[in-house]
Amino acid sequence: MLDYNTQLKRLVLPEYGRNIQKMVDHCMTIDDREERTQCAYAVITAMSNLMQLQKNNDALLKLWDHLAIMSDFSLDIDYPTEIIQPESLNSTPEQMHYQNRDFSFRHYGKYLENMIYRASRYPEGEERDALVMLIANHMKKTMLAVNPDGVEDERIFRDLADMSHGMIRLNPESTKLHQFQEAPSTATGKKKKKKK
Repeated sequence: MLDYNTQLKRLVLPEYGRNIQKMVDHCMTIDDREERTQCAYAVITAMSNLMQLQKNNDALLKLWDHLAIMSDFSLDIDYPTEIIQPESLNSTPEQMHYQNRDFSFRHYGKYLENMIYRASRYPEGEERDALVMLIANHMKKTMLAVNPDGVEDERIFRDLADMSHGMIRLNPESTKLHQFQEAPSTATGKKKKKKK
């Protein structure tokens, strides 16, 4: 009767396939250490050919690690390099510690908050006015991504004043922001040819 893969032992590294796993299993049954080491080198060559790897050190180190993993770290041979340890396979990275701050304008993002902070400390003049207008237009574009129905300029001016702690104030009567329009969608269908 034919054996299906679902009935066979689960592969440790399925990317190498069942034949390579059988080669590793056979290698572990060899009693002579020198012959077992030669067999391991043959398995590494087969793995390298299968993965079409260049013969560089990094790729070979990875293959020796994979050989150790496929043998469940029980293959007793003279490894040409230091192999990965079983404990390091299940290690988890250290937890990242983020700043816990209240951020009431999440839709604008952290970078925009930093830009507003810098602009509020910028000296008065044309450069600051141009920077503030760029920031305000970007805020409107970002707000439209969250609220596609439309955004009033006064809302952006209020948010800008709040985020800058009152250091940047724009006059709604004299300041107009860019009117963003939705880009037209491209036609996906084929054009029909006109008959003459």
